[in-house]
Amino acid sequence: MSDRINRRIVLLTFAVGLVAGPALAHHGWGSYDAAKPVTVTGPIVTSKYENPHATIQVKGRDKVWTVTLAPTFRMNNRGALAELVAVGKTVTAYGYPSTAEKDEMRAERITVDGKTFEMR
Repeated sequence: MSDRINRRIVLLTFAVGLVAGPALAHHGWGSYDAAKPVTVTGPIVTSKYENPHATIQVKGRDKVWTVTLAPTFRMNNRGALAELVAVGKTVTAYGYPSTAEKDEMRAERITVDGKTFEMR
């Protein structure tokens, strides 16, 4: 093969790696039990508004839940800005418990300040 074709193959392989890397690193949603939905209501005790997903910890009745939210671009598009999930706000999160991480859930929707926001 010529050097030109080899260079193209190397560049193409590199480009595919850049695109596929984050997708492979993403944990996926298979580790959540959709057959056992949960609702958690309480104050937000920690908030991380960053990618790949925003995350909050919510002090429920009997324990603190880690709640995985949507990616920040999706939350922004739906009006769920960082201030909405700030520490001290009361939130109701409906979603599915993790089968891999204790006291962790993926939110389908959250309600804050009387407004409901879909996370999917």
